Amino acid sequence: MRSERASLGLRAAAWGGLAFLHIPLALIVLYAFSAEDKSYVFPPPALTTQWFAVAFGREDVWRAIGLSLQVAAWSTLIALVLGTLAAGALARHRFFGRDSINLLLILPIALPGIITGIALRSAYGSFEIPFSFWTIVIGHATFCVVVVYNNAVARLRRLSPSLIEASMDLGADMFQTLRHVIAPQLGSALLAGGLLAFALSFDEVIVTTFTAGQQTTLPIWMLQELIRPRQRPVTNVVAVLIIALTFVPILLAYTLTRADEAPASR
Repeated sequence: MRSERASLGLRAAAWGGLAFLHIPLALIVLYAFSAEDKSYVFPPPALTTQWFAVAFGREDVWRAIGLSLQVAAWSTLIALVLGTLAAGALARHRFFGRDSINLLLILPIALPGIITGIALRSAYGSFEIPFSFWTIVIGHATFCVVVVYNNAVARLRRLSPSLIEASMDLGADMFQTLRHVIAPQLGSALLAGGLLAFALSFDEVIVTTFTAGQQTTLPIWMLQELIRPRQRPVTNVVAVLIIALTFVPILLAYTLTRADEAPASR
């Protein structure tokens, strides 16, 4: 019997990749507890939790958190509606141009965020749309739709057509079939897609340059603080907060996805 254990070189490469990705995050967490307030010194001369109190006592931090949460919530809601409808239209029906539409739907997440930002900036200028809270939401929804769409379309393509046919044969109309057959099968995929979309929107940097007045989202607030540093550990505390708030939905989405794939793998 062939061993399924990975070779030493492959395991070393995997651990090296993980270290490359996560050591910088670990350093950010460490520096959030550093007693040094002007520069990054490793190892920190002393550890303290005072910067968490300082960060949570600043009104500009709370305003940025509130705006980021609102934008993420609205972007996720729009993505759930549009992504689900698009998946329902493209999952099982073949028509001329379907592949082109599918490509256009997933293109925003493949493009660099700065390209999307420039394109939206030009569009808003052409239609004389003033920058506001809703321009931020529209910008974030462009890539959040992709996440929901990919999850929903994958689940719909795995859904057996015989379940829908049996429901219709037993006298159920389209609404009843959608409610009792399709929705339960699609629920966990939409929940996972919504959680990923929320996390992606919450920590997005580029498109959030469309600020509403003097309001800024958390990533833009961090960029401004790095350009004009006053208390660098406070910026690190906010970075730790972003990591924590995005880690939870991503972990939940991963758990839901694994739970859905488990029966199929047996």
